[in-house]
Amino acid sequence: MTTTPVTCPLCEATCGLTVTIDDRDGAGRVTGVRGDDADVFSHGFVCPKGASLGALHHDPDRLRVPLVRRDGELVEATWDEAFAEIERRLPAIMAEHGRNAVAVYAGNPAVHNTPTSLYGPAFYKALGTRNFYTAGTVDQVPKHFSVGHMFGGGFTIPVPDLDRTGHLLMLGANPLVSNGSLMTAPDMRGRLRALRERGGKLVVVDPKRSRTAEIADEHHAIRPGTDALLLFALVNELFTMSLVNTGDLPVNGVDELRALAAPFTPETVAAHTGLAAGDIRRMAHELAAADRAVVYGRIGTTTQTFGTLTSWLIDVLNVLTGNLDREGGAMFPLAAAGQANARPSKRRGFRTGRWHSRVRGLPEVVGELPVATLADEILTPGEGQVRALITVCGNPCLSTPNADRLAEALGQLDFMISVDVYLNETSRHADVVLPGPTPLERPHYDLALYQLAVRNVANWTPAALPTDVPQEWETLLRLTAIVTGMGAAADIAALDDFVADETAKRYGVPPGDRRGPERLIDIMLRGGPYDLALADLEAAPHGVDLGPLTPRLPDVLGTPSGRVELAPAAITADVPRLAAVLGTPVNGELLLIGRRQLSSNNSWMHNLEPLVRGKNRCTAQLNPADASRLGLVDGGMAVVRSRAGRIEIPVEVTDAIRPGVVSIPHGWGHDVDGTRTTVARAHAGVNTNVLADDRLLDALSGTAALNGIPVAVEPAGA
Repeated sequence: MTTTPVTCPLCEATCGLTVTIDDRDGAGRVTGVRGDDADVFSHGFVCPKGASLGALHHDPDRLRVPLVRRDGELVEATWDEAFAEIERRLPAIMAEHGRNAVAVYAGNPAVHNTPTSLYGPAFYKALGTRNFYTAGTVDQVPKHFSVGHMFGGGFTIPVPDLDRTGHLLMLGANPLVSNGSLMTAPDMRGRLRALRERGGKLVVVDPKRSRTAEIADEHHAIRPGTDALLLFALVNELFTMSLVNTGDLPVNGVDELRALAAPFTPETVAAHTGLAAGDIRRMAHELAAADRAVVYGRIGTTTQTFGTLTSWLIDVLNVLTGNLDREGGAMFPLAAAGQANARPSKRRGFRTGRWHSRVRGLPEVVGELPVATLADEILTPGEGQVRALITVCGNPCLSTPNADRLAEALGQLDFMISVDVYLNETSRHADVVLPGPTPLERPHYDLALYQLAVRNVANWTPAALPTDVPQEWETLLRLTAIVTGMGAAADIAALDDFVADETAKRYGVPPGDRRGPERLIDIMLRGGPYDLALADLEAAPHGVDLGPLTPRLPDVLGTPSGRVELAPAAITADVPRLAAVLGTPVNGELLLIGRRQLSSNNSWMHNLEPLVRGKNRCTAQLNPADASRLGLVDGGMAVVRSRAGRIEIPVEVTDAIRPGVVSIPHGWGHDVDGTRTTVARAHAGVNTNVLADDRLLDALSGTAALNGIPVAVEPAGA
């Protein structure tokens, strides 16, 4: 029996856990998972997802060997057979139709997986396609767009200095359930409780009285998709009442912003937002008067038709109240490894639209195209048509808009590869499925998430258990060898050396003599802003505390001016579209929003019995007034329709949702043929992204609007 500390890789909280393993019979059986009291960041906190690591490790449905399609069916194959099939088919498609005929979709778990986050970019670069898609365009790309133009880097994202703030205005976020997002902060309940205990205030803006809203000092039930109107009204009030105070911040664009905000008075936005003008004014005054305050927004603000404007205005408010880059405000983390803005900026600025999608002309942002147009690129004939797809840790058939259309498109591909641990709703379409090890069988360092942490920390987790499944970094290097013409039998060690040498050049340190992810993380640490090497983290299994966030302006800025650009033209060009909303009537249509669930992680953890037991959580929540008007009853079935599709779903009547809103959680819909997820199929639910409209997008970033979708609802059988 051994107990080992690990960092949970399942969400953004990066909690420290202790895993007890019974290896007396050589089977490596996980007997317990608990919070690690000694972890320097999470101090013993654990959520249901983290506690399920043992169930995930032992899930009998997890793939352990590759699958290859033979005579129309996916059958088990050796690794050599799987790579031989890829080598036979993929290069031929590239040779005949060009590199852009191959598309990549990288899912959310790829970011939480150290080997894929380190070696994925090398493979994608070798592939050389512009058809690169990720879960980001159903999630957070509007934030990358806005901070890129404001601060000069798409990943220069300020986060709430949560442990020192005195006033937190939160929009479209439910961190008591999500565990934080674009804000790495374990034990959100404890941190928010501490905020209130030190006399601070929590204000939540959300169409639903979420679990977070329930503990807030105030909850404002806003009409979905109108957050930008509210935020502009707050900006307007700050200017009108001479409450703007940017202090010593290096800022351009204050006068331009004043003019842009002029039409958005509290009175003009009240009807559209559903919030009283007096409440909006008070919110602005309290935000400006607070000694330490911060505005924070998350997925409810980014996945809407004004996602970029909303993301921008959140940071605009932090600037105008003097709360950017100061203790208790919105601050820039300094990660120990891998953070581009940790090094001196060359102030090249930020560009989007370096290329556009073939069919709809949607822009590239941070190297990717909007996934809402992936089906178009597959289904539309012509030069550049996507004929092959590679998915890496992703399930876009459940997570992207107009999901039925994408499933139809995948069935028409010439070839498809999935790097995935499950045969799920997406990988069932693949010709080759390449599995990876379980989280306990691979090393882990939260390369991306420490760049968003509310406190600077670093923690390295070696693999807790051995495995006979190749690590994903080896699989990705094998794929790299195939697409570069070296062949599947190429020397992977030599490719690993090449990746390490290139990484070492970027960081200005020698590569060292480790292998794989250990070597790359060691390079990044040694070339990072702290006096650290991987050996230091290996000697500190509960993590290294690098201290609270500290001011980083102006050094963190990558704008050509070296200043914060408060009114960049690339963003303000969309303000007239928002202003036009003020001249339209507020109709009574029902609007669909999503819903976070503590025991869910998008679509891929529904095959674990501990996380799906209990009552059905895939329901359509409606306000009692709407239910009565529509003839719906609690527990009855409803038909929900949008332009894109139709579903039937159980009704849950609750006064936690504001009138005019329907809330359905995402990630469900496991009732399709061809999957091998026994537990998920028994708790199938329905896929809300059948209703999501692939034509309803944020105009600037192309991110899908998964909140604020117009729908019609009626009793099933009516």
